[in-house]
Amino acid sequence: MAGYADDLALAHLLADTADTISTARFRALDLHVESKPDLTPVSDADTAVESAIRSTLARARPRDGVLGEEYGASVAGSGNRRWIIDPIDGTKNFVRGVPVWGTLIALMEGDLPVAGLVSAPALGRRWWGAKGHGAYAGRHQRAASRIRVSAVNRLADASVCYSSLTGWEESGRLEPMLDILRQAWRSRAYGDFYGYMLLAEGAVDVMVEPELSLWDVAALVPIVTEAGGRITDLQGRVDPSGGSAIATNGHLHADMLDRLSAGKP
Repeated sequence: MAGYADDLALAHLLADTADTISTARFRALDLHVESKPDLTPVSDADTAVESAIRSTLARARPRDGVLGEEYGASVAGSGNRRWIIDPIDGTKNFVRGVPVWGTLIALMEGDLPVAGLVSAPALGRRWWGAKGHGAYAGRHQRAASRIRVSAVNRLADASVCYSSLTGWEESGRLEPMLDILRQAWRSRAYGDFYGYMLLAEGAVDVMVEPELSLWDVAALVPIVTEAGGRITDLQGRVDPSGGSAIATNGHLHADMLDRLSAGKP
């Protein structure tokens, strides 16, 4: 199958570069960490990874635009393709020595993410998918298995992932979120990319997040959807720039939307 095969191959090469840089800086005694204007941390690994990815894209895809968390947007050519980069998703984990962090790489055509890759070198695992290609997980391209969401169709039987309760409180949806957690079979706050990847693998059934940016979610969309799942914002829009996310195995999506949109515009 052609389609986005070349783009996925490039994404793997970009991830190889990112993994080399980030792994060398993980738990480094001289890791340099600063606070951005929004008070979130950024390490020298974040900036080094994004710089390296941008450099490769400038050579390999000079006509494509790029949007990254650390260096913003750059426009190249006149096409509708752009790469969305989160150099280290889970920076707070990274700087504290927690191994749940990864590089997120997405390709968008217009407003639609068509290919995505998540590489978590400290976990020894990658996930990737592209429109019409399916979704896969493994240590690398040659050691991968196709992944699929679960068939759970009741909240009482579901394992639910969520981000911090502080975010849900700030969104005004803390009580509906707590009700979901009370009624679910199991709940865990894995957070960041990891909950979505567990969803795509069928290990959990719901992942919800009240606040995120395009680079937090763009790479996740093709993986979740090609694994048979569904991902929207809290208003039910299929819009990765919507600022929030509900990802499910599909069976539970309408129920989650109803519960979390109660009393909200």
